[in-house]
Amino acid sequence: MQFCVLGSGSKGNATYVASGNTSLLIDSGFSGREIKKRLNAIGVALSSLTAILVTHEHGDHIQGVGVLSRQAGLPVYANPATHAAAGPTFKKLFARCEFETGTTFVINDLEIHPFSVSHDTADPVGFVLRNGRASLGFCTDTGMVSRLMRHRLARCNGLVLESNHDPVLLENSSYPPYLKQRIRSNKGHLANQDSARFLLDLWHQGLEHVVLAHLSDANNRPELAYQEALRVITPLAGDGPRLPLLTLGCQDRVGELVCLAGD
Repeated sequence: MQFCVLGSGSKGNATYVASGNTSLLIDSGFSGREIKKRLNAIGVALSSLTAILVTHEHGDHIQGVGVLSRQAGLPVYANPATHAAAGPTFKKLFARCEFETGTTFVINDLEIHPFSVSHDTADPVGFVLRNGRASLGFCTDTGMVSRLMRHRLARCNGLVLESNHDPVLLENSSYPPYLKQRIRSNKGHLANQDSARFLLDLWHQGLEHVVLAHLSDANNRPELAYQEALRVITPLAGDGPRLPLLTLGCQDRVGELVCLAGD
């Protein structure tokens, strides 16, 4: 299985996942032109995509969904509440496909399980994608970590996890009080420390690669997110297995194309 965070942050989010003859986008929060540009940067043609998966209806996750669906003939998969909330932005889709949160579905080579997360939208989800050998867990917009999230993301070979803000930078930022409260709430976004503790819970010997994603431009610094995660997981290695590779999803550039070996 391969995946690449094409971009992640408050101005746009999209992640490419491929296995066999199946290639998907998780969210498409950039313009159609920008998505095509970022796919081309990793040698992927828009015409090769199979479908688009949608986590929730915020604009930084769905801006390009409708145009890509129409241009490339791509079915769009979301739960009913998200489809309803995103409809005015989606407009006409090539094909509208619904899944039920908590129920596994299949797209060709990939088995996909959508699970509930805690965010201020209609019915937000994360995903676990499996191909029989490797698995990727995706969870980028949540204000809290639940037992369900820990259960679903356990044993994944790759993870894309939110590490949105540094609490001190957020508190001292120019954001109005209501927006700071929204971000800090249990339906907002994870702080670096929350993300690091979550990663600690999920660490296992088969974890190969972790991408920290949805970093705030205004209220975080890449080095702060990275160092906090590294501080937590480094003691786990000891004399045993190597640590997973830890990288950052960026807003303004395409990330690494990662290949997961799996079991």
